Amino acid sequence: MAHELLQKIRAAWPGIQLAVRASVAAVLSLVIAGWLELHYPIYAFIAAVIVTDLNPAVSRKLALRRIGATLVGAICGASLSFLTPGVWVVGVGILLAMLLAQALRAGEGARVAGYISGIVLLDHSAAPWDYALHRFLETALGVLIAWAISYVPKLIDFQGKD
Repeated sequence: MAHELLQKIRAAWPGIQLAVRASVAAVLSLVIAGWLELHYPIYAFIAAVIVTDLNPAVSRKLALRRIGATLVGAICGASLSFLTPGVWVVGVGILLAMLLAQALRAGEGARVAGYISGIVLLDHSAAPWDYALHRFLETALGVLIAWAISYVPKLIDFQGKD
C-alpha cells in the first residue's frame, strides 16, 4: 500500500512542482505589479502562469514567444485603431497580427498576437498606444518572474529508487 502511494506521488510530482511554481510566479507577478502600480496586473499573472516550466530552456522559449506575440498584437491593434471601430476592423486586426506573427515564425504565438490585436481594437481604441505599452510591460514582468522561477532547483527528487 505504501509502495503504491509512493509510486503515485512519484508519477504526479513533476505536475505538483509545476503547479507550485506557477502559483508562486503568479502571486509574485500580482504583488510586484501592484507595487509598481501597473494598470493591468492581470496580464502579468497570466504570462507568469503560461510561461512557467520546470526547465529554464522551455521557459525561455515560451517567454520569447509570449513577448514577441504580445508586441506584434499590441502594435497591430494600436496601428489600426485610427479606423472606425467595428467587427470588420477587429477581424482585419486579428488577420494582420496573426499573419505577421507567422511571418516572424512565432508559431503558436500567432494566436496570442491575434487576440491581443483584437482586444486593443475592441476595448482600448480610445488610448491604444497607452494600452499596448502597459500590456507589453505587464506581460514582460510576468515572463521575467516565470523565467526566474524556472531556475529554482527542484524541491524534492522523487525520481530516485525506493
